[in-house]
Amino acid sequence: MGTFHSVSKKHLHRYLSEFEFRWNTRTLDDGQRFSRAVSAAVGKRLRYAQ
Repeated sequence: MGTFHSVSKKHLHRYLSEFEFRWNTRTLDDGQRFSRAVSAAVGKRLRYAQ
């Protein structure tokens, strides 16, 4: 069935960033990939609404 059934223009850059990250870390195992994602998020805030 797939994961993404529709992609909005508003969030297209987010989808592309996710796939880029997955492609660039394709040789890592899940634990290494998770560690890299968490270390990249240190000091950043997740904002849903402004």
